[in-house]
Amino acid sequence: MVDFRDLPLPEDGKLAENIAHFGRALRRAGLPVGPGRVLDAIRAVAAAGFTRQDDFFHTLQAIFVSRPEERVLFAQTFRLFWRDPRYLEHMMNLMLPQVRGVQEEKPAAPAEKRAAEALLADAPRPDLPGAEQEPPEQIEVDATATASAEERLRTLDFEQMSGAEIAEAKRMLAKLSLPVAPLRTRRASPAAQGALPDLRRTLRQSLRRGGEITEIARKTPGERWPNLVVLCDISGSMADYSRMVLHFVHAVANRKGQGWARVHAFTFGTRLTNITRHLRARDVDAALKAAGAEAQDWSGGTRIGAALHAFNRDWSRRVLGQGAVVLLITDGLDRDDTGLLAREIERLHLSCRRLIWINPLLRWTGFAPKAAGIRAMLPHVDCFRAGHSIASLQALGEAISQAGDSGDKARLMAALRDHGGDHASLTDRR
Repeated sequence: MVDFRDLPLPEDGKLAENIAHFGRALRRAGLPVGPGRVLDAIRAVAAAGFTRQDDFFHTLQAIFVSRPEERVLFAQTFRLFWRDPRYLEHMMNLMLPQVRGVQEEKPAAPAEKRAAEALLADAPRPDLPGAEQEPPEQIEVDATATASAEERLRTLDFEQMSGAEIAEAKRMLAKLSLPVAPLRTRRASPAAQGALPDLRRTLRQSLRRGGEITEIARKTPGERWPNLVVLCDISGSMADYSRMVLHFVHAVANRKGQGWARVHAFTFGTRLTNITRHLRARDVDAALKAAGAEAQDWSGGTRIGAALHAFNRDWSRRVLGQGAVVLLITDGLDRDDTGLLAREIERLHLSCRRLIWINPLLRWTGFAPKAAGIRAMLPHVDCFRAGHSIASLQALGEAISQAGDSGDKARLMAALRDHGGDHASLTDRR
């Protein structure tokens, strides 16, 4: 069997140039495409031929796509680059509402937006049959009345970010902190002017003076830092948010002097995966790549109850001791047995010092606890907050040390009580 990598490059330089340009567009859109893959794609097209568009599409897809979640972005970029003669006009229509600051009535999908932005960033345009080369139009942008890009990015939904916005958001997330107040312990430490008398140390000192007590020794309560345990949902409905949250968790785990004793991280979709050791790597891209390879259920289904059962059975006693704080990042959309989910979330709540639920669905103003999974989980959490943007994660950092902060739980519990008799009509929707 002949390996296509051993074949010579095709003599048609224009086709090779267009494939190289297409590879650069994929890289700008977020796919891990390097020079080696571009050369492999050129040789593969030379070996497979260029007779049918379907064969050409699947040949390039086999080279450039390595993960299931990359297929949508590849298909959008391919359609705009190779199959649409008026792709430049289409891309400008996608990008102009963003430039002008106008809210689209039907916003473009994130994959299509990233593909359009990646292709607009490159000046050359492929030679397509029947397509005339036109010089790009000059666009004048008046930004005097617009807010700063950083302030806009803070409140932008992770799911609607372009490739460049995601890169900038990751840099902003790396600077965020998650401070926590220390916990008091029963073991006290000596102090010159402590609030409590240390009778034991006072008696020991008096023995050195023949039983005479000349001064009262003092002590102060000791302090220690709690553990942080992160349980992150990586199912299909949470994939875009999970990546950004894990960037934030990596920054928290690797920032010294922030207060946490240890940071433990777990992912779950259809099964539970411990990724704590991967997040210890200093390079965030290498850490998340290793974590993604470890978690084989990325962008799959959701079994929250089974995942929490596995955590409570195998890991709860190891990582939840001494007043750990648990961050549960999930949308709560579970189709499994809600009775199991309710039991396991209650057990998790009783095992930790504080349970904080981060749900990106709270970004909707009309959000209500209608899904059965959300109804089962909500009564057993201490705090319920949104987690769809940089601003929401920053607000989490400001509220995590406040023991009385419950987020939106009180409001949603009131709504849950109001609709308590209508449970039969409320079904899970994914």
